[in-house]
Amino acid sequence: MSAMDISSRLDFAAQPNDVYAMMTDQKYLEEVSVASGSLSYDVSVDGSTTKTSRTLPAPDTAARFTGPQLTVNEEVVWDGPSSDGSRSGAVTMTVLGQPVTFRGRLNLSPGGRGSVVDISGELKIAIPLLGRKLEESAAPAVMSGYQTQQEVGDRWLAS
Repeated sequence: MSAMDISSRLDFAAQPNDVYAMMTDQKYLEEVSVASGSLSYDVSVDGSTTKTSRTLPAPDTAARFTGPQLTVNEEVVWDGPSSDGSRSGAVTMTVLGQPVTFRGRLNLSPGGRGSVVDISGELKIAIPLLGRKLEESAAPAVMSGYQTQQEVGDRWLAS
């Protein structure tokens, strides 16, 4: 069973150092959690490592397997900056009690309206025969989470 490749790009109107500061700010991560429709959440920031745990309503396509709610845990570990402020980070996302993992990289660099964050990784649902079909139905939810970061980030940086 192979994993499903997922990629996305965020484009923020700020320099990389400002975007990194936002993406490692506890209040920003809390706003993203609220905007994503979390029923409950926990956020922690320890230097260049962020951890979020969000309990969300399960997508209709998954609810019969998972129950009405999912708890999504995400950890991002950022590397140090390059001379132009760019940096990369490792992202790991799991779903509590489910055979679901997303492992990937974030690359923050100058570009677009000021900075772009390229996200790429592999979504894996380890269920024989059904895994690929479930990955296809779960991928939009992962992408939606990054779109929420874009929307909250645009508001955050404008204020």
